[in-house]
Amino acid sequence: MKVIPVPAIAGAYLFEPTPHADERGFFSRTFDADVVRSAGIDPNGFLQDSVSRSRRGVVRGMHLRSGEGEAKLVRCSWGAVFDVVVDLRPDSPTYLGKETFDLSGETQVSLYIPAGCAHGFQALTEYADVSYRIDRVHDASEDVAIAHDDPELAIPWPLPAALLSERDRRALPLSAVLQNTR
Repeated sequence: MKVIPVPAIAGAYLFEPTPHADERGFFSRTFDADVVRSAGIDPNGFLQDSVSRSRRGVVRGMHLRSGEGEAKLVRCSWGAVFDVVVDLRPDSPTYLGKETFDLSGETQVSLYIPAGCAHGFQALTEYADVSYRIDRVHDASEDVAIAHDDPELAIPWPLPAALLSERDRRALPLSAVLQNTR
């Protein structure tokens, strides 16, 4: 498994597995505590695993947690997604940096997103399953949502947005979120 730093987001990493393929299909390790530890991340700090299934065009995000934030390790286990991370940590050397990723069940690449970064994705296939390994127990009172179509973010979503949640339809522009967190 390779660890690849994400230059646009300080502290973010891609974990690229080494699949073993044969006529049956493939086998791939998607999490290795020693490899995660080598990137400076405590593998024992993850407290919750979750999964979402989305239909083609669905956008989930841009989401983050207030307070201490929430670090997560995400992976598309089935289908494909266009994934986005925005660094909203004022003290970060990559503050307001943005990066996009293509995650898929074909590659099984995992993306580590540090606490304080906004995250979202759009399903590119008929269905896409995204698994999350999170370092905090969910607290809905800390949910923060930024409008996925905020012109300041200028995220190049590959498809028209479909089936937004009520939370995402009511999401604030980035400028309002930044003003509320100062």
